[in-house]
Amino acid sequence: MPTSRKQKVRTLPPGVKVWLPVSADSPSEPFPRGHVLLAPDRFRGALTAAEAARHLAAGLRRTRPDVPVVQLPVADGGDGTVDAAVAAGWRRIEAEVCGPVGRPVAASLALAGGVAVVELAEASGVRRLPGGRPRPLAATSVGTGQLIGHALRRGARRIVLGLGSAACADGGAGLVRGLGGRLLDSAGRELPPGGAALRSLHALDLRGLPDLSGVEVVAACGPAGPLLGRGGTAAVHGTRGGAGREEVLALDAGLRRWADLAEAATRRTVRDLPGAGAGGGVGFAALAFLGATIAPGPGVLLDVFGFAERARAAHLVVTGEGVLDTRSLRGGAPVGVARAAARAGVPVVAVAGRRGLTGEQLRKARIQAVYTLEDLEPDTERRVRRAGPLLEQLTVAIADEWLPPVRRPGDRTGP
Repeated sequence: MPTSRKQKVRTLPPGVKVWLPVSADSPSEPFPRGHVLLAPDRFRGALTAAEAARHLAAGLRRTRPDVPVVQLPVADGGDGTVDAAVAAGWRRIEAEVCGPVGRPVAASLALAGGVAVVELAEASGVRRLPGGRPRPLAATSVGTGQLIGHALRRGARRIVLGLGSAACADGGAGLVRGLGGRLLDSAGRELPPGGAALRSLHALDLRGLPDLSGVEVVAACGPAGPLLGRGGTAAVHGTRGGAGREEVLALDAGLRRWADLAEAATRRTVRDLPGAGAGGGVGFAALAFLGATIAPGPGVLLDVFGFAERARAAHLVVTGEGVLDTRSLRGGAPVGVARAAARAGVPVVAVAGRRGLTGEQLRKARIQAVYTLEDLEPDTERRVRRAGPLLEQLTVAIADEWLPPVRRPGDRTGP
């Protein structure tokens, strides 16, 4: 997307603004009125959000070739956030960075008009763990800091940082190292990576950090607690990664030492703020060192991807994810899509592998109907393997029940 195009401001959660380029998809060049807007999240283990959108589009075009379709895959700040930005027209920037266990990985960020979308999961996520084996005490967020550095060198002045799907629990200490900071022990040696090593932290050397004056950072995440203690990074991410009780206590002690020195260095007391524990504690580092604002992932990203403009002219919005259940109500992208579409006065239906919500819960989430792959294929293994074709099958019922009937020559238009 050319950076020389005119820009406009779009309002995010209170106090947060992100500048976006005006693209060919902007309201000055309207979407076809009456289109179907396809805005699914990923079907974990089966389809990316972009793949899900493509299958829905293929099914609808085959079923109702007369109805225009617009694809806008969505994300909540975790896996697939950069891919969703690219699908919305942003430019993919690739870079080799440090993975969560120190091995190089090929990662991406998305860039448009001075705004960058950086996804923690691209560099420091669970999918980057060799063999999928968790390393909660030693995993690092260095690569996420390196991606932010790449974004800054590409001219980004505003960064949306997605904090989902983290493999690390280092409180963002690695992020600071990836940006040029040094973490030293009492002998002046650099600490090894990971949260447990932070117990030996003696000093911070921040002279290598980039100048962030004039740079705005929004950290996008689901509901998350503070950095420390019950509900904090060690208790949540450490336990999730298989750490035992003693290891969780050691990790929490390291993170406490890190918080003491980081807050003294930045003069920002942020360890107890909601979201500080997000992304294995990377939320804490974003708050303390980047001056970030924490905001709900789906709301921020829908705004950044231009959802409202696309929804206003739509006849119907189709969203969805692999499992639509009570977790979806706590910051899931499909529920964010449904509520945003409701504000535009557009009906929303969802597709899912399985449904675990009651009719009343769906009503409150502003989802008017759910179509599941499970209804077509009860066997889980076959359902995952055939998720794409099954999604295409579901579009027949969606078109029949939610789209206006096809007009044929000779049809009467009145009584």
